[in-house]
Amino acid sequence: MAPNYVNAISRTLTLVCCLFFTATVFAQDVPRDTASSVKIEMLDGTVLLGKIKSRGDGVIFLTTMSGVEASVPLNQIKEMTTISSTSIHKGEYWFENPNATRYLFGPSAFNLKKGEGYYQNTYLFLNSFNYGVTDYFSIGGGIELLTLFNGSPAFVLTPKVGFRTGPKTSMGGGRLYANLGELGDRSNFGIAYGVVTRGTVDKNLTVGLGWGIVDNEFSSRPIITFSGMTRLSKKIALVSENWIVPADIYYPLFSYGIRFFGEKMAIDLAFINNPDIASEVVIGIPYVDFMVKFGKPKR
Repeated sequence: MAPNYVNAISRTLTLVCCLFFTATVFAQDVPRDTASSVKIEMLDGTVLLGKIKSRGDGVIFLTTMSGVEASVPLNQIKEMTTISSTSIHKGEYWFENPNATRYLFGPSAFNLKKGEGYYQNTYLFLNSFNYGVTDYFSIGGGIELLTLFNGSPAFVLTPKVGFRTGPKTSMGGGRLYANLGELGDRSNFGIAYGVVTRGTVDKNLTVGLGWGIVDNEFSSRPIITFSGMTRLSKKIALVSENWIVPADIYYPLFSYGIRFFGEKMAIDLAFINNPDIASEVVIGIPYVDFMVKFGKPKR
């Protein structure tokens, strides 16, 4: 028989898989590097992309990506953002991935920037928020609505740290605290985890280890996770998140899906599966969520 903590963690994974799955400058701060690529949002809503050719009195001269020369009055600029060369793909600007810090539920080692946050909703009644307290530390939490009105809803808290250790390597870790309320016979338990992410925010792989915590005792064997995402185009990516949970033998839970996104939102359409599920539903259990990003990096 599997230990009690395994049953608790299995319920946690079932719940949380359903529950949670740049630098900006203002107009007056014109980059001194006249070769900088920039995105300029005008007061009238027009967006210009290109390189600064030169500066004048109250105006900048821009060469757009289509080769057009434009003079841009500073007093008509709402916001100017520097653009990395990695954001240009065959002459097309790709906005920053708005949902790089998580796959479906599980985290990558990337962290929200200070002042950024997002709201995520799964199956309409599962809700979570995360907020970047610093560039290296974020705090989040979630609650489900089915038992909210009974006075004992399930909820989770998810503090996390993340930092870059190399050009394409990041490390992170955190703690998931869960209270299932009326959904489980064990009210309080959690997972302490560490993750390593290799790649960029548009194409990456993450490997992690997590230890279940029940009654203040850590499990003897870790949960193993491996996840990845790859951006196919400006607005589409593939995403996969996979868990191996220790029981009498290690028990797998995996997912695969597609992510659609804009500059401030993302929608995941995926399937959660394992051998037991596949014996009943070959393609797995449908998973749907959406997220909306808010706030701006604070410098």
